[in-house]
Amino acid sequence: MTAAMPAERARAVRLVILDVDGVLTDGGIFIGATRDGTPVEMKRFEITDALGVRMLVWSGLRVVMVSGRSSAANRLRAEELGIACHEGPGGFKIEIVEHLQKEHGVGWPETACVCDDLADLPILRKAGLGIAVRNAAAEVLAAAHWRTKRAGGQGAVREFAEALLRARQEWNPMVERYVRERDGSPGQ
Repeated sequence: MTAAMPAERARAVRLVILDVDGVLTDGGIFIGATRDGTPVEMKRFEITDALGVRMLVWSGLRVVMVSGRSSAANRLRAEELGIACHEGPGGFKIEIVEHLQKEHGVGWPETACVCDDLADLPILRKAGLGIAVRNAAAEVLAAAHWRTKRAGGQGAVREFAEALLRARQEWNPMVERYVRERDGSPGQ
């Protein structure tokens, strides 16, 4: 495995699958209940990942959250990011990903996935670009084409997005787009 993301694999990507727990979050969940007994689940999502996801979308890639758990927190975060969220309770994700591939006309060589645990191995092993976050299970780290330096829930998705867009030579245009939209220049 090299330090740089494999450019040929990166250029082929059209669909990005993001695991949630352990990738977009640190894997922890807060479970409680309101006074009337209504269950409440909360998760901490890393804010810097949001811009990475948006830049992937701006570059024309389809980005989807796929989780092995059903969670209102996942769906809220996906809505906030403007991407889809699919949940496969019990960690059954491959059917979801294959449905998404068919829906969007892409195959495994055009699919990237960012993963951390054993439930992700079936998709990671088939993906054209498999990414493991720093704190991933040993089997996931071994199967990945590239690894993040950051842990899940600590900016790993942002790091992945930047590396992917740099490998595709799209990072600088995305940064300039972001700045242009915020610098107050006339004619936007």
